[in-house]
Amino acid sequence: MLDSIRGKVAIAGVGVAGLGEAHGYTEMELLAQAATKAVANAGLTMSDIDGIATCSSSATMWVMPTIEYLGIRPKFIESTMLGGSSFLAHLLPAMQAIASGQCNAVLVCYGSTQRTATFGRKEGVKARALLDPQPYEQPYKPLSPITSYALAAQRHMYQYGTTRRQLAEVAVAARKWAQLNPEAFMRDPMSIDEVLAARMISDPLSVRDCCLVTDGAGAYVLMAADRARDLPVKPVYVLGSATAVWNRQVSSMHDLAVTAASESGPRAMQMAGVDHKDIDLIQLYDAFTINVLLFLEDLGFCAKGEGGNFIENGGIAPGGHTPVNTNGGGLSCVHPGMYGIFTLIEAVRQLRGEGGERQIPSASIALVHGNGGTLSSQSTAILGSVRP
Repeated sequence: MLDSIRGKVAIAGVGVAGLGEAHGYTEMELLAQAATKAVANAGLTMSDIDGIATCSSSATMWVMPTIEYLGIRPKFIESTMLGGSSFLAHLLPAMQAIASGQCNAVLVCYGSTQRTATFGRKEGVKARALLDPQPYEQPYKPLSPITSYALAAQRHMYQYGTTRRQLAEVAVAARKWAQLNPEAFMRDPMSIDEVLAARMISDPLSVRDCCLVTDGAGAYVLMAADRARDLPVKPVYVLGSATAVWNRQVSSMHDLAVTAASESGPRAMQMAGVDHKDIDLIQLYDAFTINVLLFLEDLGFCAKGEGGNFIENGGIAPGGHTPVNTNGGGLSCVHPGMYGIFTLIEAVRQLRGEGGERQIPSASIALVHGNGGTLSSQSTAILGSVRP
């Protein structure tokens, strides 16, 4: 039973590198910087790492050169690629490997230079159109991936009366959190009217409804809870983890307003033995503003169709009723192609009490959620500062 490993594995260290713009560095170099910081944060050295989980949109065999570059010889290797949710989906296999005794310390890591590299996001999208074609969509030449998310946004607005102003609330809330985070890439003040007046990219989503395009790397280290409690930093325990995939193409969704988060969320919370009232903060993959509404609904924090009302009047902003994306999220903090790992890193910092000006008082349980593809893969995890 999955609840038998609840709290048996802890996040012992986290690290980031090259957030924003990292001129002159490769993806691998940034990854190695973040990995080195995470390992050191855990009070370990790279020779202690005997498990690794990583993937990249730029290389199908990414884990192998990563092992080579870091100079490790892992007993556990996980390289499942599910898009931006991958680094949360890696949690459960790594937990099982540690709990079974297969390995002692797993490094989960990611790096991207999509903003400054010659072969950046634009070129990557073109390459994936050849290597990973979407047969029911590509003939219509969509602007990928925003066209897919715009379809979901339009459906939500049509079906539930959601407004562009409500979507703008998501972007403004993210910016207000980012203004409290010195690592955030965009910290200038931004109003709802400015979001509404911004250049339209794919109706109803404007440029301010879209995530950033940045460089950046993130990493975290997993260890058995019994070992982690003796390390120099406060461990954060993994209480629950679940991943669900229902489709690859957005055109194959059974309902454009319902994602597989409605499956991964309940399963993760069941494993963790917690309810919504126990959650102190939420970190969501906000590639676009509509994501936040969809995930708050699908994860059960409000009823389907009520996401717009839930976030109105600063509901998820600093001082609101529900802290969401306290680092500024992918909309204002960092988004290097695949954002999922940063949801977990921010949650760990909050549960350790390292949030600085944005710290949520007495935070003890966090929900983190990753999204991959075009509302394709969904992965949810529950983290706690106290071992159950």
